[in-house]
Amino acid sequence: MSFSISGKTAIVTGGANGIGLAIGRHLADKGANVMFADIDEEGLIAQLGETGDDSPIRYFAGDLREKLTLANLLSATIDAFDSVDILVNASRQVSISDPLNPDDDAVDLLLQQNLMTSLRLSQLVAKRMIKQSEGQEEPSGGVIINLSSIAAGRAHPDLLAYAISSAAVDQMTRSLAVTLAPHRIRVNALAFGSVMSRSLQETLKEHGDYRLDIEQHTPLGRIAASSELVEAVQFLASDGAGFMTGQIVTLDGGRSLVDPVASPAH
Repeated sequence: MSFSISGKTAIVTGGANGIGLAIGRHLADKGANVMFADIDEEGLIAQLGETGDDSPIRYFAGDLREKLTLANLLSATIDAFDSVDILVNASRQVSISDPLNPDDDAVDLLLQQNLMTSLRLSQLVAKRMIKQSEGQEEPSGGVIINLSSIAAGRAHPDLLAYAISSAAVDQMTRSLAVTLAPHRIRVNALAFGSVMSRSLQETLKEHGDYRLDIEQHTPLGRIAASSELVEAVQFLASDGAGFMTGQIVTLDGGRSLVDPVASPAH
């Protein structure tokens, strides 16, 4: 069984920094063509530099909350690489919310950022994957990988919005998996615990005591680096996971196996 993704084309959102950047770079290192997408154009340029027409790496800058931007991202990917085989919805946001404030818009904002952006892009990409299989006796299929969080199944008073959006991503993953299975398109998610993403780095700057709390309540005793998650993405994207769909794979150092903790999970 092969874990190779060489020659495949991937779109990775949230590709200007943190987890998304690490995933995109890893897929490119393993031989895939990668379109890095992010609203942060300066970050994309700083991380990826200039990319030529013959480069396996390209980038696309735009607000992925806008439907037209999503369509343009897909078009840019097809123009550059002719097809798309893998979508990694790595663009996500974590924010503190007030669970008792009806004027707090955090739930709306995170559902838009973490759920709707991924859902709409997945729908567009899935249609393209289906079109690519037209005329084939056996559909070539494709792979969609969503980023979620263990917050989907755990309660924290400050993370109402994030927990709701993460739980929605999990259910979206299952629903799309069933919908797209006849077309041989697999849909799975990675549910993270605490990963040293940009959002967690910013949180730790303001609340340094969170680090010790997280480490004490994680059986492996540390926060994961973004680079530690990329192998799991490659596995899900490869033929090695060819019979896996609709699954929420947990990568949290064992944190979800112990009692809920006071500090938030990122």
